[in-house]
Amino acid sequence: MSFLLAHLSDAHIGPIPRPNLAELLGKRVTGYVNWLYKRAGQHDMGVLATLVSDMQAQRPDHVLMTGDIVNIGLPAEIALAKDWLATLGGSEAVSFTPGNHDAYVADATKLVHEVFEPWTVSETGAAGFPFLRRRAGVALIGLDSGVPTAPFVASGRLGETQLAALGRLLDQTKAEGLARVVFLHHPPHVGGARVLRGLDDAAAFEAVIARHGAELVVHGHNHKPSVAYIDGRQGQTPVVGVASASARPGGHYPAAEYNLYAIEGAGEGARVTLRRRVLNEAGEVVEAGAEELGQAGK
Repeated sequence: MSFLLAHLSDAHIGPIPRPNLAELLGKRVTGYVNWLYKRAGQHDMGVLATLVSDMQAQRPDHVLMTGDIVNIGLPAEIALAKDWLATLGGSEAVSFTPGNHDAYVADATKLVHEVFEPWTVSETGAAGFPFLRRRAGVALIGLDSGVPTAPFVASGRLGETQLAALGRLLDQTKAEGLARVVFLHHPPHVGGARVLRGLDDAAAFEAVIARHGAELVVHGHNHKPSVAYIDGRQGQTPVVGVASASARPGGHYPAAEYNLYAIEGAGEGARVTLRRRVLNEAGEVVEAGAEELGQAGK
């Protein structure tokens, strides 16, 4: 079995449609000012289009988009983001999970869940998180770490219900002999993000992975590439972060990129090779090296 999985994150679709005064109440005020004076200069929709074009030319079997698809959760933003997500492929070929910017305020969280449900529904038709999609020997398990927070806080949380369900899905799909890929927005390992930006229950997530195992965990949020490992009973599970898909070269964060994962073999014996595709200063998407990731059970 050979399966090619593409992963991108933190698209931050813009520009933000002009909000009315009522929409700027609460946390959105600071977020909108931050967009005008900072983020608008960091994220480029032309860059994003170039990256997506290159990704589609690689002909992945499935695409994961791990959140922060919008900026301050305005209904008009969410509508634009839905149209963009549809350009990546049909909902059967693309999976989505929300980030902190998609859960900017409580109303936005509810609307995001409704609007993006086609990309988050399990193959059984059940809605809610975690969701499971089986694709050619691979189990794709999506988690929602996006929760509304106070101004200047960008942390996430999974909660006991999602974590318990994750453990059951990992055991179920392991018994089926599937290679298990878990995806979410926030870096789910302890120390994976700065204070007030991490996953509040990262230690609990690590405990679930250590107990049940997984072949790969992927996330966004930090706007930079990373590889970490969670130790467990079955060995090490790689945890891979990706930079923002719309970041301009030469900015505060690394330039835009997406990841490709070639998954060879089945179940715990699967081999995962990571390839990074990065935008260079000339505006071209180039290969930034390949790396075989250490696997659970090895």
